Amino acid sequence: MELFDSHAHYDDEKFDEDRDEIIKAIYEDGVTKCVSAGYSLESSKKGIELAQKYDFIYTTCGISPNDLPETHEELEEQLKEVERLAITCEKVVAIGEIGLDYYWNKENKELQLEAFKRQIEIANKLNLPIQIHTRDAIMDTIDIITNTDFVKPGIFHCCPQNKDLIMAGLKKDFYISFGGPITFKNSKNADEMLGIIPIDHQLIETDSPYLSPEPNRGKRNDSRNIKYVAEKIANSKNMNLEDVARITYENAKKAFSIY
Repeated sequence: MELFDSHAHYDDEKFDEDRDEIIKAIYEDGVTKCVSAGYSLESSKKGIELAQKYDFIYTTCGISPNDLPETHEELEEQLKEVERLAITCEKVVAIGEIGLDYYWNKENKELQLEAFKRQIEIANKLNLPIQIHTRDAIMDTIDIITNTDFVKPGIFHCCPQNKDLIMAGLKKDFYISFGGPITFKNSKNADEMLGIIPIDHQLIETDSPYLSPEPNRGKRNDSRNIKYVAEKIANSKNMNLEDVARITYENAKKAFSIY
């Protein structure tokens, strides 16, 4: 059984002591494709380095709402670099993670909205999908998604379990990606949300090193735990685990145009 982790962060400092060993271990455990997602210029560059080192790792370039500069001028300079990086490496498979986060940052909403919209423009220009991070910004995210045309269907990374957001994404043919939180014991509506998403629009992820699923919640996460996310989907949809693994694998290849 092969698995595709559609969103992880192997550039993160939490892997500094054993990065190569972990990356080898996840592949041997059956995670034969992985997207190590960028969220800043530095992490985007590190993601490219990882993708160039490991055949089965792909990456993204982008500036997350939690990593924005302070001014519009600085933002524009960074966005030029995001575009340049995405052009220079063929293993950059999306612009992301990008989006809105009003939980951690409430004072720069205007800059967040500008960065989100501008990076969508870059993705469309480069014929790439976007990976979206959204937290406590459901209505603004829905508004942007609803009123924007996309060259490639986007991906809601670690999607909040919100029906309106999911339906807005599905109307745009987006892929909905779930991670560890759907396995949590206090995740009361996970089954309902999984039920409204066709299996051909679902992806699985770990967001490593964060958000470890049950039974490893609270520990450093890595892609070997993605099987627990797949198991949750299989149980919720009354499917075989192998079928969930196969379908989400093919979905991710299609979403990121990996052939």
